[in-house]
Amino acid sequence: MQPNPEFLTPEECIEVDKALLTAKDKFSARVAIYSLRSLKQIAQTSGQSIDQLQPTQIEDWIYQDESLQGGVDREFKKFFSQLVLASMNPLAQIAQANETNIESLTVQQVVAWFEARAKEAMRSQS
Repeated sequence: MQPNPEFLTPEECIEVDKALLTAKDKFSARVAIYSLRSLKQIAQTSGQSIDQLQPTQIEDWIYQDESLQGGVDREFKKFFSQLVLASMNPLAQIAQANETNIESLTVQQVVAWFEARAKEAMRSQS
């Protein structure tokens, strides 16, 4: 299980907070960072690569995650499990954009991808 009982570390929060993102994009980045950290831990524990993980393995991990225990009911954990599973898609896109695998991604790469995506969206609206 995670050694840090916080959803994101202070350093991860700083990376997201200093990014030029909307609240929605910051939320998505935070979920992606949490997902990346959790997926790396699940993969390491199971001896599998992230792309080999099964949804049930990920759900079981989230249900036991200490950072999600206080006052969080089972329905929220199910909902949050779905968010983490959905994060695998942008994480795969980020890995592809950085020509690496998901396991090698950094928090900075995740935040940079969300920033680049937000800038593209702003340009297309202009």
